[in-house]
Amino acid sequence: MKTQQPLRLHVPEPSARPGAETNFSYLHLSPAGTVRKPPLNVQPAQTADLAFSLIRVLDDDGKAVGPWAPKVDAAVLLQGLRTMVKTRIFDARMLMAQRQKKLSFYMQSLGEEAIGSAHAMALSEGDMCFPTYRQQSLLMARAVPLVELICQLMSNNRDPLKGRQLPTLYSVRKAGYFTISGNLATQFIQAVGWAMASAIKNDTKIASAWIGDGATAESDFHTALTFAHVYRAPVILNVVNNQWAISTFQAIAGGEGTTFAARGNGCGIPSLRVDGNDFLAVYAASQWAAERARSNLGPTLIEWVTYRAGPHSTSDDPSKYRPADDWKHFPLGDPIERLKAHLKRLKRWSDPQHDALQAELEAEVSAAQKEAEAFGTLLDGHIPGAASMFEDVYKEMPAHLKEQLRQVEASA
Repeated sequence: MKTQQPLRLHVPEPSARPGAETNFSYLHLSPAGTVRKPPLNVQPAQTADLAFSLIRVLDDDGKAVGPWAPKVDAAVLLQGLRTMVKTRIFDARMLMAQRQKKLSFYMQSLGEEAIGSAHAMALSEGDMCFPTYRQQSLLMARAVPLVELICQLMSNNRDPLKGRQLPTLYSVRKAGYFTISGNLATQFIQAVGWAMASAIKNDTKIASAWIGDGATAESDFHTALTFAHVYRAPVILNVVNNQWAISTFQAIAGGEGTTFAARGNGCGIPSLRVDGNDFLAVYAASQWAAERARSNLGPTLIEWVTYRAGPHSTSDDPSKYRPADDWKHFPLGDPIERLKAHLKRLKRWSDPQHDALQAELEAEVSAAQKEAEAFGTLLDGHIPGAASMFEDVYKEMPAHLKEQLRQVEASA
């Protein structure tokens, strides 16, 4: 009788651990300009190759090549560069403020600035984004006042959310930025529902949903794909694959041997896999997906391949689970440097201009921080009073809450 081998499970491992040599050989890459651009009415099954290749526009010399290269004025690219640089400077200053105990918590988007910046610029006014906690570049692109954002981070007397949200969990309706949920993946189904409601109302606005590679393992992700496919909801389903979900490698969420874009194909949704560090590729793919949604052709799923250059948050130490120099060797490079090189190639930018922009934005962010700190920081305890928890809950406050409010005010 043949002896059967014991059954065993496969547990995915990252390509490198701390102290080892960085290894990105697992990434499926394509040369810039080689991936085809399908028509808007493409069938989901006809995008299978696009879910495994990588849409890229900028080559190693900063030249825009291939069918996805957008016909866009240099002024748009300059605005995109400005937005990315502003996002990075804002992140750096807020990280420093957290270390100074002026705010309790912060999450950077270092290395991912092109995704939100270009995507926001490809959308229209009124379109609603349902972001995670690392899409602050959407807000920068939509020119939300920095003082308002910093007050939210510091939970001070001018915090528009009155201290009810964790820092970085913004809510800016006027900028099409839906309230961020601390429970991962919920925003995906919310975005699909919002998009369905927009269609039911015969509106023209579309939704843009955001999720990280790790949260795709949540059931809400799969529910959102089912509803988006069945009802052809006018929504863009964005998966930001920055390779790490807190301390777990993207393979743990199912990225080993396949792609996150391929999941869209399996649910009957046209899907793209895009270089998230290439501003032009992000802009072109976002425009394509937005036009599909607005033309009643249904949803598009886009996997943005990028890299989380910094810690997951200020509570994280990535040196405990990955090589310290990973970002320096990431094959898709720095999104800011790549767009800068392209603009220099077009003779629309120079190093002195970049230095001047850096200084200008440093001063802008610094001034906004100074103004916000005048309303209080975590250090001085200038936070919304306890009585404010009773506000904005009911249109007319019920009797039992009136009594509780009276007790709070009496003890103050």
